Amino acid sequence: MFQRRNQTCRAAVFRAPGAPLELQEFDIHRPAEREALVQITLCTICGSDLHTIRGKRNEPTPAILGHEILGKVTEVGDPPPLDVDGNPVRKGDRVTWSTCVSCSRCDRCNAGFPQKCRTLFKYGHAVAEGRYALSGGLAEYILLRRGSAVIPLSDALADQVACPVNCATATIAAAYRIADQVAGKRILVLGAGMLGLTAAAFGKWRQASEVTVCDLDAGRLQKASALGADNIVDWKSHDLDDSLPEIVLECSGAPDAVELACHVGDIGSKVILVGSVKQSPPVPLDAQNTVRACLSIHGIHNYTPKDLGTAVEFLLHSSGRFPLAELVQTTYPLTAVNDAIEFAFENRPIRVAIRP
Repeated sequence: MFQRRNQTCRAAVFRAPGAPLELQEFDIHRPAEREALVQITLCTICGSDLHTIRGKRNEPTPAILGHEILGKVTEVGDPPPLDVDGNPVRKGDRVTWSTCVSCSRCDRCNAGFPQKCRTLFKYGHAVAEGRYALSGGLAEYILLRRGSAVIPLSDALADQVACPVNCATATIAAAYRIADQVAGKRILVLGAGMLGLTAAAFGKWRQASEVTVCDLDAGRLQKASALGADNIVDWKSHDLDDSLPEIVLECSGAPDAVELACHVGDIGSKVILVGSVKQSPPVPLDAQNTVRACLSIHGIHNYTPKDLGTAVEFLLHSSGRFPLAELVQTTYPLTAVNDAIEFAFENRPIRVAIRP
């Protein structure tokens, strides 16, 4: 247990695309007012982390990657931080928190886009230097900044279920917030990675009449069936032209899938683009079809604190209904982080986890 200001901990440092992560010792700083020190119990490696490691996304370096993080509070500042319900965060709390820290005052925050705050900070996406060096999940500890949206978690949620909630699960909650009325509607999900599989289960939780998932990978499509999909479609079959969904969630980011998403829906359908988080070729848009079909096309990136709360609620209600824990295929210690990354690249699991 952390006691002294000068205690250190280990973290895996990303320095350049293609280079192995390096284990390094960092000083642990005691939390100031409204801050909290958290001992990390699990970190799942997101697809965006892998894009960064391969050089497909640009992040400042040196960095401690990892933003899907679960941990236990070991020390709080004076005064302590408040959780999203306004209650003091306490030592011993098992917590998750928003990847984004916002000012809550700028025009973007006031317009309902705190994830696009003018002074945004993101865990797992920052330079690992100075007092806040411990700001990513591939470490033994993390220092939560003032203004972080913290949510205590029930022990009823297994680590493997709870860990992705502050990235993939919350992002899907944000997409369904945009979708609005879901009950009784037909949903098409393009892509059966973590986002798409979560979207399938979330849609059934929201009482969609029919959820169809399309992907190239037969194994992932079988996972979609276990996670609530009523129909699974192999992308190569092109068997979607007559599906006429009322809500389309594009979760793969593949240009062909984005193009399809924007013309396959029913009259008045909502198209929500979620998966395009790295640079990709432009996609042609059939403007006449968009106008005549009265389509609405939305982009969603990250989420709000309210979405994170909805995501936690979804997990609490659905972890016994769907095999969500199985989406984390295997777990490695922090000392074997490079083995975990290699496994992820070679085997394409939905998620691989690091347990410090």
